[in-house]
Amino acid sequence: MSNIINCAFCNGKGQDPFNLLSPLSECIVCSGTGKIELLKPLKKCVFCSGTGKNPLGARIPCIVCGGKGSIHCESQTKCTQCNGTGKSGSGLPCSFCGGIGLK
Repeated sequence: MSNIINCAFCNGKGQDPFNLLSPLSECIVCSGTGKIELLKPLKKCVFCSGTGKNPLGARIPCIVCGGKGSIHCESQTKCTQCNGTGKSGSGLPCSFCGGIGLK
């Protein structure tokens, strides 16, 4: 079963939030629709805190959720390596859970 949610990267507006190419550019995550379809169950991306933006400062989508802000995840077991934060000591995604925070 799937769920349609607002695109986190563009806040559902369908336009590039950083106006990199032009103010009329489509969002690269949702292709300008403002909506994303994900399988249930959904979990807010812990790596970007659900913003869809790369927390490392780049003006690109989150490398864990792909800019969607949420991920499909059936596990409820907290990752023992990152303690559920999704981040390694260097701030990159945890290599054990892939930045999801669950294993």
